[in-house]
Amino acid sequence: MLTKDVLIIGGGLVGGTLACALARSGVSVAVVDATAPETLLAAEADGRWSALALSSRALFEALDLWAPLAPGSQPITDIRVCDNHAPQILDFDGPGPLGVMVENRSVRRALFARLAALPAATVLAPARLRHLERHTDRVEATLDTGQRIQAALVVGADGRDSQVRTEAAIGLTRRTYGQSALVQTVGHAEPHDGLAVELFLPGGPFAILPLPGRRSLVVWSERAAWVTDLLALPPARFLGELAHRFGDFLGPLTLEGRAFAYPLGFSVAERLVERRLVLVGDAAHGMHPVAGQGFNYGLRDVAALTEILVEGHRLGRDPGDASALAAYQAWRRPDTFVMLAATDALVRLFSNDIAPVRVARRLGLAAVNRIGPLKGILRDHAMGRRAIGPVPKLLRGTPL
Repeated sequence: MLTKDVLIIGGGLVGGTLACALARSGVSVAVVDATAPETLLAAEADGRWSALALSSRALFEALDLWAPLAPGSQPITDIRVCDNHAPQILDFDGPGPLGVMVENRSVRRALFARLAALPAATVLAPARLRHLERHTDRVEATLDTGQRIQAALVVGADGRDSQVRTEAAIGLTRRTYGQSALVQTVGHAEPHDGLAVELFLPGGPFAILPLPGRRSLVVWSERAAWVTDLLALPPARFLGELAHRFGDFLGPLTLEGRAFAYPLGFSVAERLVERRLVLVGDAAHGMHPVAGQGFNYGLRDVAALTEILVEGHRLGRDPGDASALAAYQAWRRPDTFVMLAATDALVRLFSNDIAPVRVARRLGLAAVNRIGPLKGILRDHAMGRRAIGPVPKLLRGTPL
């Protein structure tokens, strides 16, 4: 039987980062993931990039993960928010970068390489959790490979349909928006200069995010049935529909690679902890990508849990101690709820074309753009410099 301090079910971006953070500080971890690493590193695994807040980049720097990501990243130097191409805009320009775009596949590659170099980390993939027992003093897991693992704590980092959460009988509040996000990389004739644009269209948000070179990533939220129809269009017609919404501010567009589509919804676990069990990332909360904060809030979970467990490890405390898990829940719950409520309200407010609502929100955007202190607070939240409660040390670039 393999014995570790912490067992992490789910070796994706959040679970893998947590494993690196813990193992780097001497907390032994086993990571179990159902997908083989080579599959996740395929050239067109999922077409996704993530907009990292500056605080998330600070975490990657602290974990020695940023150096391999930096060459292929793209700083976001300006964010403009418009309501259906209206002239009133909310502009979050500098000073300095507001965030940075990184390819998910590059993050996975960096995580796999870092985990392989950490003696305290063991990765078991592809493998699936077959059975989990949580005792008063330990957890025991059996995998479909026959491998058995014993640990003091199990972490569910296995996504919105978390098996760990389900087996612990932790309830989930879930709501679908009736939207899907269509993700497509485009090339364009003019340089973007690091500009990100968020258009609120009647069908849902339409985000244009800068990528290295003269390329941008489109995250197009639209009614689910429309997305199905859009994906079935011939390339030229699809490009025409996309260009109609994109506008011509970056010149003629070309499609790069294929489009991917993902259903959108809201989900939140009724609690983050159980006996010797804790949830992080999408297993704990799932939010609409309208604010680009899903991955960043998963990394906030990582930073808070790591700080609690590493400090306890140095004092010889049990990683699965109930007081430590309660501290994690108390730390992360309020901050997560505020962002979930904010993203949900944004989607409901902007995903319609009702005339009085449209006028009110345009006036609101224009007003916020003129109120310097308020805009500064929103900018700080986007950069990850503010939270409900203390900002974890790793997100402030402070070593543990």
